[in-house]
Amino acid sequence: MRLLVHSVNAAPEPVGIGKYSGELAAYFASRGHEVDVMAAPPYYPAWEVEASYRGLRWRRERRDGATYLRVPVFIAKRGGVGARTRVVLESSFTALSLRWWLPILLAARRYDVVYSVCPPLQAALLPLLYGLVRRVPWVVHVQDFQVDAAFRLGILPDNVAGRSLYRLEERLLRRATRVTTITRSMAQRALDKGVSAGRLGVTPNWSDLSFVRPAPPDPGARARLGAGPQHTLMVYAGNMGEKQGLEAVLEVAERLRERSDLVFALVGDGASRERLEAAAKRRSLANVRFQDLVPLPELPALLSAADVHLVIQKAEAADLVMPSKLTNIMAAGRASIATAPSGTELAEVLTSTGAGIVVRPGDVGALAHAIIRLADDPGLRGALGAAARRYAEEHLDRDTVLGRLEAELLTLAAASGRSAAHGS
Repeated sequence: MRLLVHSVNAAPEPVGIGKYSGELAAYFASRGHEVDVMAAPPYYPAWEVEASYRGLRWRRERRDGATYLRVPVFIAKRGGVGARTRVVLESSFTALSLRWWLPILLAARRYDVVYSVCPPLQAALLPLLYGLVRRVPWVVHVQDFQVDAAFRLGILPDNVAGRSLYRLEERLLRRATRVTTITRSMAQRALDKGVSAGRLGVTPNWSDLSFVRPAPPDPGARARLGAGPQHTLMVYAGNMGEKQGLEAVLEVAERLRERSDLVFALVGDGASRERLEAAAKRRSLANVRFQDLVPLPELPALLSAADVHLVIQKAEAADLVMPSKLTNIMAAGRASIATAPSGTELAEVLTSTGAGIVVRPGDVGALAHAIIRLADDPGLRGALGAAARRYAEEHLDRDTVLGRLEAELLTLAAASGRSAAHGS
């Protein structure tokens, strides 16, 4: 199969959409497929293009058996990330990707499948055109419903422009050959937007269970996060943006500052990090540490260093996104506390499996109570972690998830090939 993965974010970005798009491309390449990836230079979660990619230029490179077609983008200055600057970034990607799309559109040899990853919504426009003109199956994979979340969080105003984006999203999803999402609740949302059940599937985010495994805490990794053997270490690792609402962690840390055994570590980067660091300093929170994301080889040690992982997000985004960090937390066999309304996929997964504790978003008192409960009960932490690993082994194995997706795409490619042969 000849596959084009169209994803603004891709390898070597270490978290979020880029991590999964890169791993998907590497898996398909390892299976003998010819894989091209059209992507921006790595910039997330720091919102700054990596030094080796800076400069307005297009470049072709090989990575993990796939060919990457890099598209330059305009990035907002750090700390200035908002709705308008995101639109500028996404629009620049769409416009400047024509450098690659025009020859692809005119080439004699076509792709068998185009796999476009959203968000951003604009990532679906040119794949749609290619699919229509060249009669190629076009798959839209929704990692989160960006437009819905932007409305609920107040990032996108409820005006003519905002409603137009909402309608555009619905039309694009309805035109796709197939739509996949990462959770059942998100699939239901796609149904609500008019996607027929026969064209809809679920491809959950996955984990490499042989790479991320339960392990004793590494003293060095804990020390780098400010925790010794006498501490209970609470870790949030991932993007620090608007959807997370990480101010709640600072409020809890302030409430529990007299508990000298508790340490809170915020690991990662994002548009809100500088503001969070300034707030922690202003409150004199000696029990809060900030650390940059670790290199991939150090990820298992980071995951195992935590006694409890915090999966924090605002209520407005809870049923529209599924925190990608949860897959590796569960693979590492660690307990977690998540903020999610009842009835959401995140709440259902953790409560039905006994893999974590769920509290209402914004309820700082309930979050503090859950932290104290797990800090004072190592046995409960161990039981939650064991349940999390069992769930990961049953549902989140990378090769199993991607193997199913491979079979789906091969079926689409075969059907398209028969249709093209019949048409000729």
